[in-house]
Amino acid sequence: MAKTPDEDVKRPKSKAKEAAAWVMIGMLIVGLGGFSITNFGGGVRSVGSVGEVEITTDDYARAFQGRLSAFAQQFGQPISAQEAITFGLDREVMQQLVDQAALDNEAARIGLSVGDAVVASRVTEIPAFQSLSGGFDREAYSFALERTGQTEAEFENGIRRELSRELLQNMIAGGFVAPQSMTDTIFAWAAELRGFSMLRLTEADLPSPVADPTEDELKAYYDANIATFTRPEAKRITYAALLPEAIAKDQPVDDAMLRQMYDDRIAEFVIPERRIVERLVYPDQASADAAKAELDAGTPFEALVTARGLTLDAIDLGDVTVEDLGQAAEAVFAVEEGGVAGPVATDLGPALFRVVSVLAADETTFEQARETLAIEIQTDAARRLISDQVEEIDNLLAGGATLEDLVKDAGLTLGTIDHVPGQQGTDVIEGYPAFRAAADAVQADDYAEAIVLEDGGVVALRLDEVVPAAPIPFDEARDAVDAAWRADALTKALSARAIEIKAALEGGAAIGTFGIVDVTPEIARDGFIADAPDSLMPAVFAMANEGDVQVVEEPGFVAVIRLDRILPPDATDEEAQAFREALVERARQAIAGDAFAAFTRALADEAGITLDQAAINAVNSSMP
Repeated sequence: MAKTPDEDVKRPKSKAKEAAAWVMIGMLIVGLGGFSITNFGGGVRSVGSVGEVEITTDDYARAFQGRLSAFAQQFGQPISAQEAITFGLDREVMQQLVDQAALDNEAARIGLSVGDAVVASRVTEIPAFQSLSGGFDREAYSFALERTGQTEAEFENGIRRELSRELLQNMIAGGFVAPQSMTDTIFAWAAELRGFSMLRLTEADLPSPVADPTEDELKAYYDANIATFTRPEAKRITYAALLPEAIAKDQPVDDAMLRQMYDDRIAEFVIPERRIVERLVYPDQASADAAKAELDAGTPFEALVTARGLTLDAIDLGDVTVEDLGQAAEAVFAVEEGGVAGPVATDLGPALFRVVSVLAADETTFEQARETLAIEIQTDAARRLISDQVEEIDNLLAGGATLEDLVKDAGLTLGTIDHVPGQQGTDVIEGYPAFRAAADAVQADDYAEAIVLEDGGVVALRLDEVVPAAPIPFDEARDAVDAAWRADALTKALSARAIEIKAALEGGAAIGTFGIVDVTPEIARDGFIADAPDSLMPAVFAMANEGDVQVVEEPGFVAVIRLDRILPPDATDEEAQAFREALVERARQAIAGDAFAAFTRALADEAGITLDQAAINAVNSSMP
């Protein structure tokens, strides 16, 4: 049976009501952090406890499934429970539940809780339990809880515990502030600016160009870098293909059909004059007339826009035709590029129209478009013809026909390539993802089958042999060896020249005497320099003192850097201050989080932790 590029795509068949129900369930999953959880069977009801608070098997199963779902979304593919366990997700989940149980135990010990009204308010705010009108939907609530295997009392008790934990967390972590000395130090480092000069070296900056290599030098370079000039292991594949482009030119063309296609798509070929226009609307005629008078007196159009509290983006209509402008068309199309028409009455009120640009009309005649349209018709006909042959090709292969037989019996073309798995070669057939996927997967004993390609073509293939990796003969690789030798020699010469220039600059020479210098007055750590490697900015900010000189080398890049200025953060800059405030808040949150985590661990240790590994393993093994 023929394979197609999208054969694994499954199309949903649910009816509208079923889809709506599953959307509601999906919303519930997000709200509750789990899905499709039912009570864990068997006599064991607990996987552990902290103090007087029990961690039930259902709690653990529900939390594990929620974490598993999030992990699968992160990777973009389903993850089994056993795979997740190898990543340590079960331990993460159990630690989270132990922490929650420790807080629940402490809240119970000190009598911290919330009332029914607060719980009810939180429940009714959950989006999964709301109707389309925005109100609380009890039927949706009951149905969703039934799907997750919880009673209303269990769910609401969970909400109550969650709210109590939030209160406890706010009590413990709410009063922390980040030490100013710490945030000042981090801010001064992170927001520091630097100015530098850069001499980017090329072959033109060398005292003399790189000499041509001798034959002996090329052979020595070839031998020393033989891995670079070695063909990788490849699959030698024979294929029989029928591509639309190969037979399109032989398909008949009906002139009447071409003319009909041209007429049906006339808007593509006959494009009327258009104009890029801005429209500035006024509330009444008097205001519009006054604005036009200001414009005639020399006030820039941009000033009128600003006076209306607008921006140029807000009044931009884009490119428009006469039909688009309605009653304003005659006036707008009467002015030249840059001119202003109006005031003109519009549905929004009197308006001034500025013509930003005039886009001339463009017409492609039928004779000019004929060849393009003919190719479209022929290619489409070729695709249909090939589609009709796919079943025949499959039947021939199933009956024992070889690829060579397909050439004689079905008109396919035979070819052979050495395909490197995971790579796209230069052969046309390797440009098709469907072919590359099949070539990557094919084994010596596989039966050939028809593979439908992305453009409607068809191909069948077989693996003839695996060609081992082998050095490319020197004579065949000579041009590549020459290019690589020259690049290597140039890099070495530029590096040596950069070291000479660095020494001269450190001796007091002016950087400008060695070539064209790029000067960057000031830049932040995360700044960008065009055509420079990622290592440039770290190198600039690693330099200790103004006047220091550094050579930066990366493949294809050699430069001499002189640090001109070290600038502290600008205390008056709004962006810098916003960064400082964000830094202080992140530091405060980190300190508060660490303190609360330590508090929670201490509560757990004091209350006592008991875990039943056998019960945990039983829950793990019950999951798919």
